[in-house]
Amino acid sequence: MKTIFITGASSGIGRTTVKHFAERGWNVVATMRTPEKETEFINMNNILVLRLDVEEKKTIQNAVAEGIQRFGKIDVLLNNAGYGTMGIFEAATDEQIRRQFEVNVFGLMNMTKAILPHFRSNKEGLLINISSMGGKVTFPTMSLYHSTKFAVEGFSESLSYELASQNIKVKLIEPGAIQTDFGGRSMEFYFNESLTDYKLFTAAFQNKLMSMEKEPGYNSPPELVAETIYQAAIDGTSQFRYVVGEDAKMLITMKESLDNEEYMNNITQHFS
Repeated sequence: MKTIFITGASSGIGRTTVKHFAERGWNVVATMRTPEKETEFINMNNILVLRLDVEEKKTIQNAVAEGIQRFGKIDVLLNNAGYGTMGIFEAATDEQIRRQFEVNVFGLMNMTKAILPHFRSNKEGLLINISSMGGKVTFPTMSLYHSTKFAVEGFSESLSYELASQNIKVKLIEPGAIQTDFGGRSMEFYFNESLTDYKLFTAAFQNKLMSMEKEPGYNSPPELVAETIYQAAIDGTSQFRYVVGEDAKMLITMKESLDNEEYMNNITQHFS
């Protein structure tokens, strides 16, 4: 039995992926910030529920050690933990800016660094990072989130070259909008009522965003992401990027097929 280690396993894509792999005979180390609230996974023999907060290095180290002790070997690390922010950049506090990077970038890096000695000792391993279509294309009012996902993309691509020398693969998952509570519990909004100059802009964007959510192909089921992650784990290929969702495929293709000015004009007109 192979073992996958998953961060951010309490909800959304992470939770769905835990079930997906466990149902297919894998051992799963399901990590979350509040494991004491978990009632379903603790009753399954091939799932180990552990506390892990990517902002706390000690919990990362402890979880990796306990996962190895329980199952003997970790074959795949899924860096899934993360959250989004939305709002006008001027309204974001220093704390909000730093925490977005602490979780989505530095937490992912710390988790990666913790597992690499184990992968090297095994002379193999697979690192799967959850990026986003937001790591390739951008929307207004999400500058902090996009900047972290662009960072994940660059980090993962560069890292893949050096880890290939150790027979360790790196893969990226780029989902579009997914039917999870990402816009609720996993999204932080920031406002500043004094920034009235942006009022018309933000109102137009919110109206357009609401209409987009009703369009065909928007909000794919999380099971589609879990299946893509599973295929990435077992396909044995060197494929680096896996795009999930018709919206993500359309937007990424549009950006790649247009020059920068055409693409940015298109986005500006779409949201104005």
